Amino acid sequence: MKKKHLSAVALLAAGLAAWTIGCAPDHDHAEEAEEESWAVTAWGEEFEIFAETDLLAVGTTSVAFTHVTVLDDFSPLTEGTVSVVLCGESGAERVFSVDEMTRPGIFSVPVTPEAAGEFDLAFRVETVGRSEEIPAGRVRVGRAGAGEGLVDPSPVSAEAEAAATSGVGAEISFLKEQQWRTEFATGWLAEGALRESVRGPGRVEPAAGGEVVLTSPLDGVVSGNPWPYPGHGVARGGAVLRMTPRVASERSLAELEADVAGLEAEAGAARQRLGRLEGLLDLGATSRREVEEARARDTTLTSRLDAARKDLATARSGRRGDSASAESVAIRAPFAGRVARVDVTPGQAVSAEAPLGLLVRESPLWVAVALRPETATRARSAAALDVRLPNGHEPLTFRGGELRLVSVSPAVDPQTGTVTALFEVAAEAGTLPIGTPVEAEILLAGERAGIVVPETTLVDDGGVPVVYLQSGGESFVRAEVKVLARQSGMALVEGLELGSRVVERGGNAIRRATLVSQDVGEGHVH
Repeated sequence: MKKKHLSAVALLAAGLAAWTIGCAPDHDHAEEAEEESWAVTAWGEEFEIFAETDLLAVGTTSVAFTHVTVLDDFSPLTEGTVSVVLCGESGAERVFSVDEMTRPGIFSVPVTPEAAGEFDLAFRVETVGRSEEIPAGRVRVGRAGAGEGLVDPSPVSAEAEAAATSGVGAEISFLKEQQWRTEFATGWLAEGALRESVRGPGRVEPAAGGEVVLTSPLDGVVSGNPWPYPGHGVARGGAVLRMTPRVASERSLAELEADVAGLEAEAGAARQRLGRLEGLLDLGATSRREVEEARARDTTLTSRLDAARKDLATARSGRRGDSASAESVAIRAPFAGRVARVDVTPGQAVSAEAPLGLLVRESPLWVAVALRPETATRARSAAALDVRLPNGHEPLTFRGGELRLVSVSPAVDPQTGTVTALFEVAAEAGTLPIGTPVEAEILLAGERAGIVVPETTLVDDGGVPVVYLQSGGESFVRAEVKVLARQSGMALVEGLELGSRVVERGGNAIRRATLVSQDVGEGHVH
């Protein structure tokens, strides 16, 4: 079907309305083959209107297939009343309404003009909790049998069309039904300013002294009580693990029992001899030296006996698998923190100095950023730091008391060719897991002004950054841009003009649809 296409842009925030006339993609209407028709696009603050209709003539009913998009979430309107309003020079209005949708988002409004001439065109949308009238330019109603519909574009509309299509390629069709089925959003280009910044890959690390590998102080067996787990919080001085000392495996229980029995006999004899000497000392029949030597021997044998008894008890419990009743040694936390890793299992026999686990301090944390040598010195004037986690949509921003520059390395890493800048951030390991690779952006004091768009606006087209500008409800044009700066999910770009409406989400879907639909006709049936 051949049609003339009018795109009307309602710049309500500025109190302006803009519309453009162009060529729209063919749509298959069963009853309208080869008939002239026209289309109009208009944006309000609440809704977007894209209407397609036959030429208007007195006494003839033309159906306006009106696509209504809710701009809050760019979903199709599913309930409410949609009206086409024609306002003549006298101010009298003729309103044509329908309160049931043909399909989600599409309202078929019958328009039967009663008088010829030029009229201001508007669309009125009334639904639960909101109502809006959206100006859409001027249309001409022809006499009976001589339909018309062309609109005289205003200087504002001509400027808007030039901004959207200047220096770009042919229009691309992306139907409303496609827009409604994908994550899609558009918005007006706006000026803004981004801080100057330097970027680089980073890694989250514990602050100095905030990480310790717990090791075994002796040969022993790891007790199962208490048992730590990754994320387990421990107070300073608290027991993280317990170890049961290990008795040499080559010694049998019989040998250990014999040691205890022998030492018990020796200790008993030494204690008796000490008692006799102390009695003789009172009578003056022995020297004090002999008494002291006997007392020392008694103490030594008692200590050896205690140790032998402990070894015997440990060996008995360990070989029965009952380490709970054996003597244990606590492995304590040197600072308050959380267990990051456990390297052993309950009942595991380990040697002295074997690693048992990793304990980290939760806050503060360090972010090590790898910078190009020529930009590394600029890190010293950092005003803020943006840290973006893998697959994270919104970066974490640290500034003021939340951020401290620890150091900038004086040397280039020979393996990476970068200089490391260390920042201390007031964050916890639950927010920034230690060891996580991140994308870091150091925000500097200066700003750079220009057109600013969300980073989701940018589409990588074979290594070239592009955006898609909306020239009509279902019409888009591809525009190459130069990215000057990025910050906090926004990008400063060059190559666009104000007055255009840009696809902020869904540009990749348009690109994919363009590749798929090459040499294939597109259309939809109302």
